[in-house]
Amino acid sequence: MGPIRRSPFRWPIFTIVAIAAATLLLGGFGGSYQAKLGEVQKNDNASYLPGSAESTIVANESASFLTVQSIPGFVLFDRDSGLTDGDKSAISSAEQKIAAIDGVDGDGMGPPQYSVDGRTASMYVPLVAKADGVDVTGEVLALTEQTVIDTASESVADDVEVLPAGPGGLLVAFIDAFAGLDGALLGAALLVVILILLIVYRSPVLWVFPILSAVLAVGLASLIIYYLAEHEILTLTGQSQGILFVLVIGAGTDYALLLISRYREELHTHPNRFDAMIKAWKESAPAIGASAGTVIVGLLCLMFSELNSNKSLGPVAAIGIACTVLVMMTFLPVALSLCGRWVFWPKRPEVDHAADLTTHGIWGRIADAIGSRHRPAWIGATVLLLLCVLGIAALDTSGLTTTQAFTNRPEAVVGQELYTSKFDPGTGAPAVIIAAADSADEVIRVAAATDGVAQTPGSVCIQVDFAKVAELIKTVGPAAIAAQTGCAPQSLQVQPADGRILINATLADSPDSPAALATIERLRDAVHAIDGADALVGGNSAATVDVQAASVHDRNLIIPIVLVVIFFVLSILLRALLIPLILIATVVLSFAATLGVSGLVFTHVFGFAGADQSFPLFAFVFLVALGIDYNIFLMTRVREETLQHGTHSGILRGLAVTGGVITSAGVVLAATFAVLGVLPLVFLAEIGFAVAFGVLLDTIVVRSILVPALSYDIGRKIWWPSALARQQR
Repeated sequence: MGPIRRSPFRWPIFTIVAIAAATLLLGGFGGSYQAKLGEVQKNDNASYLPGSAESTIVANESASFLTVQSIPGFVLFDRDSGLTDGDKSAISSAEQKIAAIDGVDGDGMGPPQYSVDGRTASMYVPLVAKADGVDVTGEVLALTEQTVIDTASESVADDVEVLPAGPGGLLVAFIDAFAGLDGALLGAALLVVILILLIVYRSPVLWVFPILSAVLAVGLASLIIYYLAEHEILTLTGQSQGILFVLVIGAGTDYALLLISRYREELHTHPNRFDAMIKAWKESAPAIGASAGTVIVGLLCLMFSELNSNKSLGPVAAIGIACTVLVMMTFLPVALSLCGRWVFWPKRPEVDHAADLTTHGIWGRIADAIGSRHRPAWIGATVLLLLCVLGIAALDTSGLTTTQAFTNRPEAVVGQELYTSKFDPGTGAPAVIIAAADSADEVIRVAAATDGVAQTPGSVCIQVDFAKVAELIKTVGPAAIAAQTGCAPQSLQVQPADGRILINATLADSPDSPAALATIERLRDAVHAIDGADALVGGNSAATVDVQAASVHDRNLIIPIVLVVIFFVLSILLRALLIPLILIATVVLSFAATLGVSGLVFTHVFGFAGADQSFPLFAFVFLVALGIDYNIFLMTRVREETLQHGTHSGILRGLAVTGGVITSAGVVLAATFAVLGVLPLVFLAEIGFAVAFGVLLDTIVVRSILVPALSYDIGRKIWWPSALARQQR
């Protein structure tokens, strides 16, 4: 009796089944963590910045002077006909109630201020952002702000409009914009994908499997990311969470389409569905693995960022892709194999050896057309892309103010516009200066003389000690304090700590306006020049300046790194040097064309005020990483066909075989990213449009026309320096 021969597939099959079972359990369990991700989100500028940023250093030093660090905010009371004495009495009553709300820095509140026309009152209501070194979560901030507004509304007459304003109100508006992320965004993305899958497969059954797999991948990723964010190993922002969901669903459906397409192809050859899946898994795994690996490596390049939000987006999105490919290559094939051919009903694939798609369908005819007119095809595609690039001149990436960052008009935006029109816009969110205590007078003099700093009495002063003010109010009453003008007396100021002092400088403009940001630059230049003061400038406006500077730094650093990394990955995968250069050049050209079209659409169609400084980086990372995906799917199949049929035939056969599935995948990915537009934020709407349009452009023009036509024209030299470049057939 001879030795027992073991199937070479036995160990991988058992391993895949075991992993599939684990992903089913963990992914299902992790589904409950999708809603909990909001608990570990951070959406303020300070949490985005590295510890080396000047505004971060100032924030850390400020803790020596203020046990409670707050986010400035206002509550506005407005009556068209003018506020009455009864209204003013009710507003004073509301002040006392609001000061007692848990989460409000009551000691830091000031008496109500009234506009010159008597129509509007402004109450300064700072929200506690950090107490005793512990950060307050966004969810708690949003709840506190809502309690403040509800209390204010209940305290005044029904015809007095109550609105939030200031950085606190606007931050909570951002948090509220992300509040329905796990429901609205995920539901919309899944609905879009279901509709597309029904059209692609024309089966009422098959769509369930990729959708279920995508949901499990989202759950598994949410479980992992929640615990990493909770333990502050990474920073999760609302925009990172939104991108994570659409990326997992879009990329996961892409991988599912590729695997299912190959599985259906093999079912035409293999009577046994398990043999068909084994062959399909073996043939599609290299392309899917290489695609996922390229995306993961490209995303991890974001870890070179200065911004914590960018730095952590890389691992967040990479975890999402890793979980996705794990589920799609374990749970999905096991589920499909167990269910058998009926999942393709009503068009069940039979063993008829009719899987040679190079002789069937529209993509066979497209491939023939590319082969016969390859040079006009790639030249025409290139000219089209270059024309699109011209629109880049219309793309403004100088940044958006907070009120410009919404696609709708939340109450905080309405309130901020009202506040800016009725009161000194810089009040409540001053520039914060930390300097040597013995240079305080010189720093105050220089800061007060800086263009863009408010000139009213008390605009540049040493920080008030709110605890001392609270004690004084108990003695003399709030009216006596409200009557004081200018800086607080020295007895009510904070005392130096470690030879340093904290100074506030009120700006003349709204804190996030371009004018205020320019003032911060001038103020920094001015106080940095004071010998021995070692002065640093922070605060809300300064944090915005630092975020914008870090965004530009990250863009200029990471884009070249991503290109180099992807080139090496493609070189290893395709075992050549010339074709990776061609693929990267075409995708970069597609990216530039997308920016051009985006600039025109943002300005002339959507009417957006501009784009964030980080927009080009985000668009590049997703478009290049995901655009390379489709070229990987195409060229790995082309290489496979070239080994048997030669380069020219291999290109046409590869295009014909992959055309349908890659186009379907591109449509799915574009649709899922377009769903980002359901969130009322300009940045995500712009990213959604750019990635959706760019993916379609790459799928329809670059991958279907430019790459195959140019490769056909060059011939076997595209495989240089591998042996395929010397193949004669």
